[in-house]
Amino acid sequence: MFTVMRNLLVTLAIGATLTMTACSSPKLPGDPQNPYRPERQPVVGDILHLPTGIFVDEEQMLATATDARLVYVGETHDNPASHRLQLTVLRAMAARYPDRLALGMEMFTPAQQEVLDRWVAGELSEKEFLKQSRWYATWNMDFAYYRDLLLFARDHRLPVVGLNADKDLVRAVGQKPFEQLDEAQSQRLPQIDMTDPYHRAMVEAIYGGHSQGNSMLEGFLRVQNLWDETMAESIARFLNSRNDDSWRMMIVAGGNHVRYGYGIPRRVFRRLPTSYTLIGSRELDIPESKKDRLMDVEIPDFPMPPYDFMAFTAYEDLPHQEVKLGAMLDDSQGMVLIKGVIPGSAAAEAGLEEGDIIRQFNGLPIEEAFDLIYEVKQQEEGDLATLFIERGTQTLSLEVRFKALPPNHHLPE
Repeated sequence: MFTVMRNLLVTLAIGATLTMTACSSPKLPGDPQNPYRPERQPVVGDILHLPTGIFVDEEQMLATATDARLVYVGETHDNPASHRLQLTVLRAMAARYPDRLALGMEMFTPAQQEVLDRWVAGELSEKEFLKQSRWYATWNMDFAYYRDLLLFARDHRLPVVGLNADKDLVRAVGQKPFEQLDEAQSQRLPQIDMTDPYHRAMVEAIYGGHSQGNSMLEGFLRVQNLWDETMAESIARFLNSRNDDSWRMMIVAGGNHVRYGYGIPRRVFRRLPTSYTLIGSRELDIPESKKDRLMDVEIPDFPMPPYDFMAFTAYEDLPHQEVKLGAMLDDSQGMVLIKGVIPGSAAAEAGLEEGDIIRQFNGLPIEEAFDLIYEVKQQEEGDLATLFIERGTQTLSLEVRFKALPPNHHLPE
């Protein structure tokens, strides 16, 4: 009797299981990128934990995010609010993991590592650092966006790790398939996985609207993969070189390299499975003058949130607007020669002409283009500077009054 009852119960259980399996499960409404709709619309200053839809304050975000070994903070390159967020996270990690924290930066390459190490050691002034790292040639963004971050790293002796690929290799990869690179170039390549469907979907979306054809798209895709794989390899190599696994790293990179996790984070995890957190920002308050900086891209419907934490910001300007001289420079002959003057620029209004040789700026010797570029970048709107120039057999003194660039208008130095 017991056996019969047991068999009957088993049969009923199997039947129930089959019945439940046969029923179609209800289709739940929701957005995979925002699985829980927040209780209200976010405003500037809010921080949202995207996987749960719960608003948190800065302290709560930092306490949770810094549990991870790797913290990726995606940035909008020209928004000071993005860089303040990075500094906030770096401060929290440095307090929690003293002597066990590094800062990884997209803005530098391993070829610049010696200069980065000398900066952290306090051996270089800001001008020497910018000159020896060739900042304006390799990144070409106003250093003011990154100054506080790099000063904090130097003052707290945090290793700064150059992550990105060298420009010459990027150019080669953009021009021809990997198998057509020469041996020396091939040996410099990281291990590259070109099969990620989400990465390709985003690249195709960003590339949408361009008419150069499929070969150009493939070159663009190769470059994007080279950047992400090189940065991933640099991160894993640094952490694997430490004496123990207690070291942490905060990584700063453009949002497209971080959001959704398929860029740098997944490629690091392939090399070094470890915990990580994604932090990003989204501009809610965008001035009219900045709206044309936004990419007109239809983002694919990815099946995951873009970040763990999203900070909502305004799209800001630097406190001081950038000024430029408005002249094209050539220092290939051991002197700084004016090769052209932009009409309406500060250089034109000062009377600079093509063929002039600049010898001094406010009494400081000008021996190469960097010297002039650096001094110009220290000026503010309305500042007056004195240039000593040679024009043929004449030595002239010219006064230059600097003015801010119009929004989105970029001039050469």
